[in-house]
Amino acid sequence: MDFKLTEEQLAIRDAIKKLCEKFDDEYWTEKDRKAEFPHEFHQAMAQGGWLGITMPEDLGGAGLGVVEASVMMNTVASCGGGAAAMSTIQINLFAPHPVVVLGTPEQRERMLLPLINGSEKTCFGVTEPDAGLNTTQIKTRAEKVDGGYLVNGAKIWTSTAQEADNILLLARTTPYEECSKSTDGMSIFFTKLDREKIDVRRIPKMGRSAVDSNTIFIEDLFIPDEDRIGEEGRGFYYILHSINPERCIVAAGAIGIAQDALNRSVKYANEREVFGRLIGQNQSIQHPLAENWCQIEAAWLMTMKAASLYDAGEPCGSYANAAKLMGGRAAFDTTTQAILTHGGMGYAKEYQVERLHREAVLQRLAPISEQLILCFLAEKELGLPKSY
Repeated sequence: MDFKLTEEQLAIRDAIKKLCEKFDDEYWTEKDRKAEFPHEFHQAMAQGGWLGITMPEDLGGAGLGVVEASVMMNTVASCGGGAAAMSTIQINLFAPHPVVVLGTPEQRERMLLPLINGSEKTCFGVTEPDAGLNTTQIKTRAEKVDGGYLVNGAKIWTSTAQEADNILLLARTTPYEECSKSTDGMSIFFTKLDREKIDVRRIPKMGRSAVDSNTIFIEDLFIPDEDRIGEEGRGFYYILHSINPERCIVAAGAIGIAQDALNRSVKYANEREVFGRLIGQNQSIQHPLAENWCQIEAAWLMTMKAASLYDAGEPCGSYANAAKLMGGRAAFDTTTQAILTHGGMGYAKEYQVERLHREAVLQRLAPISEQLILCFLAEKELGLPKSY
């Protein structure tokens, strides 16, 4: 069992670090303050070829695995950009995966190439206001008409919809009541985000202001047949292709936020003097930070295990979910301790840890709640009765 990164993975980490050096604390503070999308960072990642790290090589992607994507995301988040940097690029790493796996050659070229080269952006329309995490209860309806589908409905927490050119959309093509299984009757589409038919309303929120979250309202949106991915009615199962990679990549980013916060805490503790001695000499400062280090390392090992299993084609659902749980908690706990370590200055924007903490809260909430993860693990790993 080898816990070391390969030379290629180390090269990815080093290259991303070098790229991220161009985007300092001032850059991310301003993007957060202005609630402005990090276009410059997105373009730099595109020009470096990083937006296609998991995409097919024949389209200009790198064709690498979830392990490499996790290494990249971890490094991006640990270099000061936090959740804003993560969310600028992460949708490219997992959301289009149904197109990669199931798309026709024409669809793959038309839909993926602009995402890889950075000329277009996409968003992910799955969650709905009344359904939440219970995806089987979505009500957005795609009704079959000549040449395609007419779609009506609403989605919520749709990130980057203010900037997106396209939307990967899950909708019901068969009403719930007419399906023999709750997971049947949903189809997945990748189509243009037509703003004459889709009303995009930004949600003001606690953190990660640079990357928008939205409620979208869809009225009589026509989607041509050629924009449906795979078979009609199989959309729920196709979305599953994205779930475990998403868990790993989000976990890796959350761990990056924790690593950044820990490094800032250690730096401050080694410089700040109170009562004639460095505060880092006090065990009340040392011990919580040492515990944070343990949390981070354990979460990283779980993330790498999950990603490695996925890349090997092995079952990884429990490990991917556990990684997301552990990574989110590591981010939350470490950024909280970072504020406490900095004392009053931890509450000041100058030291950045308050921004990291606001963004760390999100890592415990999305894309799946801790409670649902624990329910899943209790059922799948402990053999307890299903509770949801």
